[in-house]
Amino acid sequence: MSIHHRPIAERIEWLLDLARRHTSEFRSPEAYLARKLYLAKHPTAIIVLKCMDGRINIPVATSTPPGIIQPIRNLGGMFDLGWPHLGEVLAESVYRTVASGRRVLIFITYHFSRGDTNRGCAGFAYNTAAALEHCLVIKRQAEHIFGAGHDTVYPILCGYETDEDALIFHGFDDEALDLASISPTDADTLGHRLTSLYPDMPEQMRQDLLPLLEGNLKWIAQVRSTCRLLEIEHREWMICLGRGFDFLHTPNLALIIGPYSPDLADPIRKAAGIIEANMRTGRIPDDGFLLFASVPYEEIGMDRARAELKSRFLAAFAAEVIRDEFPGLADRMHIQMAVLSWRSRALDLLD
Repeated sequence: MSIHHRPIAERIEWLLDLARRHTSEFRSPEAYLARKLYLAKHPTAIIVLKCMDGRINIPVATSTPPGIIQPIRNLGGMFDLGWPHLGEVLAESVYRTVASGRRVLIFITYHFSRGDTNRGCAGFAYNTAAALEHCLVIKRQAEHIFGAGHDTVYPILCGYETDEDALIFHGFDDEALDLASISPTDADTLGHRLTSLYPDMPEQMRQDLLPLLEGNLKWIAQVRSTCRLLEIEHREWMICLGRGFDFLHTPNLALIIGPYSPDLADPIRKAAGIIEANMRTGRIPDDGFLLFASVPYEEIGMDRARAELKSRFLAAFAAEVIRDEFPGLADRMHIQMAVLSWRSRALDLLD
């Protein structure tokens, strides 16, 4: 039986086991050394601004080791770099990276489905043109903050086609590279194509971007050889609020909301509407859903204690929104709170 159709208690236990296995794999000597080796070869840091839709999994779609790419999620990939918390998180991440002598790539993403418009981005009412226009606004904001010369921080527009997990890179003069249209046998042309797309990109940064394109070509070929029906339909049964959900590498489990927007109630409300619709149409059982709040911390002591309070606040805030707006759904709500060690990816559940 698909995990989407199991009773809620079994789904929650499956999820927690998934988190435990992810922590174990992340902390293994092999994974630790693989990350160190990858960063030694490809030092450019990668930050991805993306939708809360659980299908948008850049590390999996590019065969990049876990822990390399930093995700920042919100409904529809809607962001404003003027938001106080988001601006601070992004600026601090860039500052730490640059201070260590590394450059930064910022992926500004939108997503859509070629097979069915209604499998696209609900946050933009399935309007891909509107989503792309919003990404352009974010790119201009990033250039305002970090400079338009692109020598240190390079923001790029990137589409994500969810039926095949294919990336579309937008470059200069409206040129675009759709990896779904490239044969794996043409992988040796990707370097030249990147140069044409981003002629002002520093060479090291271009060399560090290239493995993601090569990995995506291989992943697309793998996707095309398998059945994707369950993975391209909305079957989410949990709302995740906060950060540190890298272990959710199975598509269509969760709607992930970053704690960035000043109006946090809006994405929570829309996520709850999607969960309710999934139950109503029979895509998931109507016996319950999970509200999961997680907050990462860097250091033990005060930093961890603050993360605990923040996790409890986020869970309580979201639960109140859902009870006010979706009272019928609230009766089937299961709440879990946690804090996550950013260094080890160990997830500690809170009572």
